[in-house]
Amino acid sequence: MPPQLLTIEMTRLDAGRVRLRLSGDLDYDTAPELVAAAGELHGDGHQQVVVDLAGVSLCDSSGLSALLVLHRVAGSMRLSGVNRQLQQMLDRTGLTEVLTAEPADDVRATG
Repeated sequence: MPPQLLTIEMTRLDAGRVRLRLSGDLDYDTAPELVAAAGELHGDGHQQVVVDLAGVSLCDSSGLSALLVLHRVAGSMRLSGVNRQLQQMLDRTGLTEVLTAEPADDVRATG
């Protein structure tokens, strides 16, 4: 299966709040795109960021690193739509202590 490109859709919710909806693969090849988006958010002064990961099919260690960069530049960050694979990575690396994550609706349904 060929890698999926990462798409990042940014929606400004209100003053200081933004949602990033990611879809595709968040990996070594695409993580720099999220880091670049983090730089834009920092420059725009956004202080609350919601990262919707429901459309992310794969996340590797480079993707986790990019999420940490985003966390550093955001005043407050919350992950939503976290799938089982990503939740396990967050748990195993101890990042659940740093990143607030909400599971995807279908995580429990797929058992």
